[in-house]
Amino acid sequence: MHPVRKQRLLLVLALVVVSSAVIGLSVYAMRNYADFFYPVSKIVAGEAPLHKSIRAGGCVVPGTIMSASDRLHTEFVITDGMARLKVVYNGLLPDIFGEGEAAVVTGKLNDDGVLVASQVLAKHDENYVPPEVAASMTDTERHNEACKGMNYGS
Repeated sequence: MHPVRKQRLLLVLALVVVSSAVIGLSVYAMRNYADFFYPVSKIVAGEAPLHKSIRAGGCVVPGTIMSASDRLHTEFVITDGMARLKVVYNGLLPDIFGEGEAAVVTGKLNDDGVLVASQVLAKHDENYVPPEVAASMTDTERHNEACKGMNYGS
């Protein structure tokens, strides 16, 4: 083999080995930082891991939000229409968070089947509504639009 070709081949092989090692180490380091999304019904069925960071999304069941008066402690229930999951959160909630609104929570599932949230995100409707129309909408209409198709009974 010609010395120049041999040098190029060794350079290409070294690049492949080094880039593979960097990608492998990056994936290995990031595996603990991934939050996997689980529907509420799968969490209730026991398919989600305990004490590992997960994400869950659903509609906040009306009448289930309970806030402590002396601290930033809130408990509420979310549903995906098939099952309900109790969520406990210590912190400030988003302004658009409320009963009947969609929410995504990140946290760890404890042994009692309660999701201890570290973050709560309120989801908003992805369809733009002009301010004039939004002002004329009633609370009932917004509730129905946000949780369309949700069945609160489980």
